Amino acid sequence: MEIESTSSRFIPEGFEGTANDIAAQFGFIFHMLKAPLFIPILNIMVFLCLAMSLMLFIERLYMGIVIVLVKIFGKKIDKRYKYQPIRDDVELGSSAYPMVLIQIPMFNEKEVYQLSIGAACGLSWPADRIIIQVLDDSTDPAIKDLVELECKRWQSKGINIIYEIRDNRLGYKSGALKEGMKRSYVKHCDYVAIFDADFQPEPDYLWRTIPFLHHNPEIALVQARWTFVNADECLMTRMQEMSLDYHFTVEQEVGSSTYAFFGFNGTAGVWRISAIEEAGGWNGRTTVEDMDLAVRAGLKGFKFLYIGDLHVKSELPSTFKAYRFQQHRWSCGPANLFRKMVMEIVRNKKVTLWKKFYVIYSFFFVRKIIAHIVTFVFYCIVIPGTVLVPEVHIPMWGLVYIPSIITILNAVGTPRSVHLLVFWILFENVMSLHRSKACFIGLFETGRVNEWVVTDKLGDVTKATKPGPKATKKPQFSKIGESLHLTELGVGAFLFFVACYDYSYGKNNYWVYLYFQAVAFFVMGFGYAGTFVPNS
Repeated sequence: MEIESTSSRFIPEGFEGTANDIAAQFGFIFHMLKAPLFIPILNIMVFLCLAMSLMLFIERLYMGIVIVLVKIFGKKIDKRYKYQPIRDDVELGSSAYPMVLIQIPMFNEKEVYQLSIGAACGLSWPADRIIIQVLDDSTDPAIKDLVELECKRWQSKGINIIYEIRDNRLGYKSGALKEGMKRSYVKHCDYVAIFDADFQPEPDYLWRTIPFLHHNPEIALVQARWTFVNADECLMTRMQEMSLDYHFTVEQEVGSSTYAFFGFNGTAGVWRISAIEEAGGWNGRTTVEDMDLAVRAGLKGFKFLYIGDLHVKSELPSTFKAYRFQQHRWSCGPANLFRKMVMEIVRNKKVTLWKKFYVIYSFFFVRKIIAHIVTFVFYCIVIPGTVLVPEVHIPMWGLVYIPSIITILNAVGTPRSVHLLVFWILFENVMSLHRSKACFIGLFETGRVNEWVVTDKLGDVTKATKPGPKATKKPQFSKIGESLHLTELGVGAFLFFVACYDYSYGKNNYWVYLYFQAVAFFVMGFGYAGTFVPNS
């Protein structure tokens, strides 16, 4: 009788039936283990999650205060650093302008190769003081032929563009960039601008960035902001825009204004070549070669400058598969780099103690590790767990107040999408499953730690630059059998079960959130997210 009563309290009526005996056994086992095992473990997890939430809250609040002060009292960048346009010299002629290398790394970029090459060739700078280097790692011979033909077409117009290939893909993007820097003609270059294959710099990009490097030898990197031509493609791209806009509007701005340090975004930035060499060059030991170089250059004492009003168009991944791969790389790589460099940062003697603390604690630990782990563990494990173990209590300040403030602070970067905050929360919680898993992979160097999958581009940028019929792809539900994601479906099933239990027997009304979050996991688990591209 005790077994049956326990199971009836634990299992809602909707889950009882022919398997009532099995449910009763599970209920009995759960009841026996609850006090000695589940309650202590869950109490520890609640404590750790609240501590991590406080760390994230303080970090977000701090950056919010700093960005407000910077906007109100901060000096403009042309006042903080010497800025003077580079002008013609009667005696020196065009040699008064520094030599600039443009690198465009590519890998099977059939949809966007013309776009990036055309934008680079359209940059305004003295023709004899710029070299455009297309680094093509494509494995498809047909695509390689197309890219080479496009380079020759621009060469025939008098553009100094060089098509470079190599016989391997060692180091992936970092390997291509490193190999490109070995060319003899690069020795004559002072700066290198890097643009991924879907990025379109405006013609005045070099005029607005190079003077800062030219007149301020302590600056190693000038980074521009990304804007997204396909942000309105689907709900998933709108969610990405909100996250990335916060990164650029707040994180990059705060790092540039207060510490003259931030992580290089891998593209849409200009480097001082001598700074790259002094920092040790490109290194393929992690999947975030851009961040790796930035940290090493920062430890050499170089400064970084972010220009928030200089925009470079790019494309967001609009398929769920591409976005998952991208987020794995962006989450695993920083965690792995943190593991490899934390002691090197601690022992460094060229930067201040405060800057080292900022890089280790704020830049790496809170933003790249804590933010991902606490999101998934707290909202998808701990909160549902307290429904099944009501003896464990979560204080209201940690459950509602702090998360609400963090969410509002994250929304400041994209005011036009404030009405989508609820969807953004649910979407981020789903993605935190993959990000937290990637963090652990990076920290412990297991499994897919060095996996590099190039983010697929669909050529959405053509809609913003060329009139004509839309591409053949169209947003629609994919067929259920083609894109099932079992991990999301499993978490969704767990949350749905807990929601049903809470609705029937709970006292905290968590079921409202749990049902919505379960639906979000189901939607993405069945592949109903992003743009569906029919096979052609």
